[in-house]
Amino acid sequence: MEFMGITGVAGIVVICYLAGMIVKATPWNNNKIIPIVCGVAGAVLGVVGMHVMPEFPAGDPITAVAVGIVSGLAATGADQAVKQLKK
Repeated sequence: MEFMGITGVAGIVVICYLAGMIVKATPWNNNKIIPIVCGVAGAVLGVVGMHVMPEFPAGDPITAVAVGIVSGLAATGADQAVKQLKK
């Protein structure tokens, strides 16, 4: 059942991407803080995922935070990759 752990990480990426889109939709210019928001949201979701999902790929809080941060920043990277491919 290692597949469940991978889908949990993909879920964190999607949720962090949506958090970044919410920050981007605000009226003031705040594009610089989108990676920070995604990283922090990913860290929080990583710890929550460790406690909620039995197959989460982290067994301790430090690893869960690291997995969450990387997943959150992957959302930012995926968004930028799509933008660069459109150029």
